[in-house]
Amino acid sequence: MQLADNKRAKRPLPPGNAMARRVADMVRVDHAGETAAVAIYQAQQKVFGVLANKRAITQTLHEMEQGEHVHLNAFSEELCKRKARPTAFIGLWQPLSFALGAGTALLGEKCAHACTEAVEDVIEQHYQDQIDELEAADVEPELIALFTQFREDELEHRDKAIEEGAHEAPAYPLLTGVIKAGCRAAIRLSEKI
Repeated sequence: MQLADNKRAKRPLPPGNAMARRVADMVRVDHAGETAAVAIYQAQQKVFGVLANKRAITQTLHEMEQGEHVHLNAFSEELCKRKARPTAFIGLWQPLSFALGAGTALLGEKCAHACTEAVEDVIEQHYQDQIDELEAADVEPELIALFTQFREDELEHRDKAIEEGAHEAPAYPLLTGVIKAGCRAAIRLSEKI
């Protein structure tokens, strides 16, 4: 009988349930984050794409962007499935993220990589926090699996950025500190509004 109870507890939550609302908040903020990631990578590609000697980084950024599109599409579907809305800040996050991507690319490859590392570092921890919360509540196994896969993807991006010299960026601690603080603020705002 307990096995049946555990299976029942792991089904998606009914609308109106407090945990269902919390999960909708999670999906909303993750949708916003993936929207921002796509904009960052697109902007960096635009800057590097006009320079013949930057084909390698442009290709790497394109591959990362494609992965972020997979994540964004999944969260767009989750928003629809849960009848949740995107953050009210989505129209602000897109141009700010594009500006962040373009600005760090204009500062050079190492700064673009430092941006990736900073963003992905915050996002992977954010996903881990969500995984931990859902596991503690013993709900949403499919969403836990999605978060887990996407967290692994973000770790790959972060590790690639480190390999490519993120830590060699000028003013690395300041640059990454500011980017991380901005990401954390955007997460808090997007969860609620």
